[in-house]
Amino acid sequence: MKRTVDVSLPIGPVHPVFKEPCRIKCETRGEYVLNAEIELGYVKKGIERIMRGRPWQEVMFLAERVCGICSVIHNMVFIEGMELIAETALPDRAAYLRVIVNELDRIQSHVLANYSYCYTIEHETLAMYLLNLRETAMDALERITGARVTCAYIIPGGVRFDLSDADARYLREAVDTIDRELNRFVHMFTTGSLIALRSKEIGILTRDEAIEAHAVGPTARASGIAHDCRLDHPTYRRLDFSPVVYTEGDNYARIMVRFDEIFQSTELIRRCLDRMEPGIIRGGSEVIAGTSRWVGEAPRGELTYQITTDEFGRVTDIGIRTPSIMNIEACVHYMLIGVLSAADVTSTYISSDPCIACNER
Repeated sequence: MKRTVDVSLPIGPVHPVFKEPCRIKCETRGEYVLNAEIELGYVKKGIERIMRGRPWQEVMFLAERVCGICSVIHNMVFIEGMELIAETALPDRAAYLRVIVNELDRIQSHVLANYSYCYTIEHETLAMYLLNLRETAMDALERITGARVTCAYIIPGGVRFDLSDADARYLREAVDTIDRELNRFVHMFTTGSLIALRSKEIGILTRDEAIEAHAVGPTARASGIAHDCRLDHPTYRRLDFSPVVYTEGDNYARIMVRFDEIFQSTELIRRCLDRMEPGIIRGGSEVIAGTSRWVGEAPRGELTYQITTDEFGRVTDIGIRTPSIMNIEACVHYMLIGVLSAADVTSTYISSDPCIACNER
């Protein structure tokens, strides 16, 4: 009689569906996952250490390079942390422009996350449709900021470039296109029998487990936690929106949260365009010695910068807490336990939208 024994199943660090290298080590009985651990450290950059002792003008550019997929929010949180030290007043028009570029960045990040998931479960048609749609958001970012990835658009006291009437019309057309195309793709996702088979009731993270693991962002909201750091941001509070929340806590719910948040982001962009009045885009700002802690909602969840500066504008100390470390822990120690096949290990991991670049800054 054949006997099934417990085996160790290593996945990674190089794997076709991983955007970035890491190693997941699963203890299994057959393919049933009993326990899992993750091994990081393959792309350590040391950016936090490089930032210390440098003037804020250099640190601003380094912050964007913590992560190329969510570079705008790193730029935004660092600059707003500096503005908190300097007690800088922000013009209304600049505040709305910051929200616009941040939401465009959220759109492209969420689309990329859901592309990766669809590719992982072998729905390559929908995956490529989504990847093509991402270009609409990237093109809009480039039109406004002059760059697609590291935009350096947000500066102390405002933003770098204004939005012309022609750019505003282009942006409205872009978000209309995203809504129209995404409606079709979401229909494909919600009605696909393969997708349901590979997604529903797989990788479940309960609300209590999400709280215990300190999960954040879409990963937490898919488990019934209605927390979004944008609700604490002075500009976002004026835009009147509520977090997208699902309660199922499975792979399907995590992907649907991101789809719904894309629609939410396009609506926030429209509201900013409707409410923006002509005016200045840069106010005065002077960097002084001090310490600040500022939090923003990155595409993956809560992003925190703790900054200390001296009287010359040098960053003497900085600490960055990124959201993926909590979500990866939630995935490895809760979502993966009880997964029935090795194929579902990779799809569950990707459903948490891990960002190794953020973790290994």
